[in-house]
Amino acid sequence: MPRFFVPPVDGDMVLLDGDSAVHISRSLRMRPGEQLTLSDGQGMDYQAEILSVGNQVELKILSRCQCITEPRARLTLFQALPKGDKMDFIVQKATELGVSVIQPVLTERCVSRPDAKSMAKKCERYRKIALEAAQQSGRGKVPEIRELITLQQSVDCLPKKSVLFYEKGGERLNRLIEPEDTDIGIFVGSEGGFSAAEAQFLAENGVAAATLGARILRCETAPLCGISVILSLTGDI
Repeated sequence: MPRFFVPPVDGDMVLLDGDSAVHISRSLRMRPGEQLTLSDGQGMDYQAEILSVGNQVELKILSRCQCITEPRARLTLFQALPKGDKMDFIVQKATELGVSVIQPVLTERCVSRPDAKSMAKKCERYRKIALEAAQQSGRGKVPEIRELITLQQSVDCLPKKSVLFYEKGGERLNRLIEPEDTDIGIFVGSEGGFSAAEAQFLAENGVAAATLGARILRCETAPLCGISVILSLTGDI
């Protein structure tokens, strides 16, 4: 069933306009009497019936319930900024899998080093991608896309437990992540990975080096593999 994110719902009537109204009327060609799901982005879902379709779509709330699709574990992806449009792919797939926060990070080996204006545009695009992916995958919340920070700044916002996927080795995830863990950070490098000094810096700040196996994964593959394994270990997959 189609899903759309809306501000917190007050009452039993909702009006959708803008891109959402266009998508409902022109792309989905939905008509009065059909139903869809609204989400307030805070974990509450609303079953709604379309009353009218036009420049605005008028809906009546039929029922409310807590969204059951959000993972129990809150995952923060600290992703070193990759080249080209790889970050678009990472944001989309990490959102589908259930990540709560995506934190772009600037590291020593990042080839992409956008200025503030360019990065602001990138983050705007990432947020749109995350919104669309959250709607498509049935999420109850849209991941938070944060502004670009340095690796040194990242240790100021570490979750309770964090791991670094390091190509030079580390512990297996099942030795680092416990089923009861609910606040987890994941560090993934760009195309060149992390330098030895960066890995040491993170280790000194409590970030454990982890391995995803004997093969070296691309920077757009590693986060998806790591997220999937961690969500399996915490019981969400």
